[in-house]
Amino acid sequence: MPAQGAKRVFTGIIEVQGVVRSVTPTAAGVRLEIHAPNWSYAGSVGDSVACDGCCLTIAAPPRDGVMVFDAIPETLAKTTLAAWKPGRSVHLEHAATASTLLGGHMVQGHIDGVGTVVSNGPTPGGGWELTIEPPVELMPYFAPKGSVAIDGVSLTLAAVTAKTFTIALIPTTLAKTHLSPLKPADTVNLEADVIAKTVVNYVRYFAGLGK
Repeated sequence: MPAQGAKRVFTGIIEVQGVVRSVTPTAAGVRLEIHAPNWSYAGSVGDSVACDGCCLTIAAPPRDGVMVFDAIPETLAKTTLAAWKPGRSVHLEHAATASTLLGGHMVQGHIDGVGTVVSNGPTPGGGWELTIEPPVELMPYFAPKGSVAIDGVSLTLAAVTAKTFTIALIPTTLAKTHLSPLKPADTVNLEADVIAKTVVNYVRYFAGLGK
């Protein structure tokens, strides 16, 4: 999905959780107000912010911890944003800079599709596993120990089947994100690893050319 505004990259390390304050239909889509009073990042008009993994552009001067974004129909069609309501928690991360520690993996903020939660909760061994069913066309991009961004969170694939993948969530991720309350049938934004997408695309369309 094309990002809105200039191209930026993120790391998938969530900085803070904001809360949707308002969702207002406009001629161009919807205008979102997200309140993040505890975020040290001030932001300016034109800056890119990953909101649940979706790269959006700040559309008005932030005030009192409130950031304003416009989401166009393309974004609404390919992400969970169309279903957002006031009170929803949103993962926030500002665009990376040359000095940013790459603690996760390279995330573009271009959502590839919406996945559905199959199961989510503690395991008998004391861990926590989240299983997602992505759109079938995305399955070639997922491999065990590969990377995925779920609602903007950089995560490692623990297991992959023909139709699903499973993530093992650590306590820090459970504490700092809104992944733990997810229930079966809930939906999440998915961005596959850009390297995996590049390799699959090359093998699919260009491998063997010239031989």
